[in-house]
Amino acid sequence: MKAPLLLGLGLLFAVTGCGAAKAPRATPPLHAMAAASKGSADPRFDAMLSGTTYPFPVRVFELESQGERLRMAYLDEKPASPNGRVVLLLHGKNFGASYWAPTIRLLTEKGYRVIAPDQIGFGKSDKPHDYQFTFQALAENTKALLDSLGVSKVAVVGHSMGGMLATRFTLMLPERVTELVLVNPIGLEDWKTVVPYRSVDEWYARELRATPDSIREYQKKSYYDGEWKPEYEALIEPAAGQTKHPDHPKVAWCSARTYDMIFTQPVLYELPLLKAPTLLVIGQRDRTALGKDAVAPEVAAKLGDYPALGKNAAAAIPGAKLVEIPKVGHMPQIEAWDTYAAALVSFLERSRP
Repeated sequence: MKAPLLLGLGLLFAVTGCGAAKAPRATPPLHAMAAASKGSADPRFDAMLSGTTYPFPVRVFELESQGERLRMAYLDEKPASPNGRVVLLLHGKNFGASYWAPTIRLLTEKGYRVIAPDQIGFGKSDKPHDYQFTFQALAENTKALLDSLGVSKVAVVGHSMGGMLATRFTLMLPERVTELVLVNPIGLEDWKTVVPYRSVDEWYARELRATPDSIREYQKKSYYDGEWKPEYEALIEPAAGQTKHPDHPKVAWCSARTYDMIFTQPVLYELPLLKAPTLLVIGQRDRTALGKDAVAPEVAAKLGDYPALGKNAAAAIPGAKLVEIPKVGHMPQIEAWDTYAAALVSFLERSRP
């Protein structure tokens, strides 16, 4: 069965055990030991963020993928005065759909319907232990969600990891994408050509060691080029809170597997194949890159050079438009709202009747 449900009904379905859902996998001993070492079971920070309130009503789409029945949370906001167009927002690795709230409000005010899913493995969506994470699988899941909603064409906006997914979605389904917007996407360089491979188990061990302070420090260094502001705290609260919850091992395991997906599945080489009108919005102080800590300082210094990466990507994508935002890091939609919003709306409305 594929149908959107309110979050409460989706959780009731899971609790009562209705349907022929696959039996859950037993908790591995390593997960159990890690969970036992955690502290507060604050429901805001469990694996599903069940006690966390999103800024818009959360719905749940049930789908079957890789032999499992899964629940995919999503936001679906409709405008008071629709213009007949739909925008799909794809979140980054360290975030969920909720951080798109200002963009959702902006676009619905302009007449767009906005759909923003939490991908499987993220946010309020299921965290399956044995899922084979690929960008193709996430794109197929997203397509299934849109099909269930009767949406045939979308403008796709992806940030960070969501930029990689947005690119893969557009490559797989070019007939369904009217525009593509990439906001500081990762994957504009192929890290595995210079960075040693790190196994899923190694990523998992690293994720288990994460603390609120380490998350803050990583984002401060990589996303904001060393500058941290108090308003950024709300953006790390879910991930920081989950490090203290007994469910953290489940979240850490999915995170480790998605790190492997990002590292091993570049979309860089296929950028010239994109056919949709494309906008790149690039904060120039961004230095995000996987594996900087695993290479020599002189190599690390060359990774995550977004001023160069943005130009290279714009040159590779046919007809792409590049908006460079100085003194801004990985989060233009947070750090430079006015510039980001103007660029996004102008691009989407350039082809509006």
